Amino acid sequence: MPNSPHIAMHQLSPEALGEVAAYFQVLAEPVRLQILNRLRQGESKVSDLAQACQCSVANTSRHLSQLHKYGLIERENRGTSAYYRIADPMIEQLCGLVCGSIGQRLQRKSKEYAAFMGAASD
Repeated sequence: MPNSPHIAMHQLSPEALGEVAAYFQVLAEPVRLQILNRLRQGESKVSDLAQACQCSVANTSRHLSQLHKYGLIERENRGTSAYYRIADPMIEQLCGLVCGSIGQRLQRKSKEYAAFMGAASD
């Protein structure tokens, strides 16, 4: 896979920033994150993804459509079934960065809370 060019946000036009916002908006849905997490294990059919996410097939299909529109997943038809897989391996790195950042923030808050409660009991 070729390296993606690093583009700083300050270099982007308002239109380009709109595209970036739309990309993140696609990821701002918990079911879509569940789908991506499931697809990390390998390709899957809509019905299997629906079952794993505890959603209807129709609802899962709508989410898959959005993920496909923004190039996060690929679709391959085989016979009467459609199989989905992650198309952009960078999504795992992106989600890892976000999860790590959230974990660090919660860890800091936990320490701040513990320090506050320790000071409050004095």
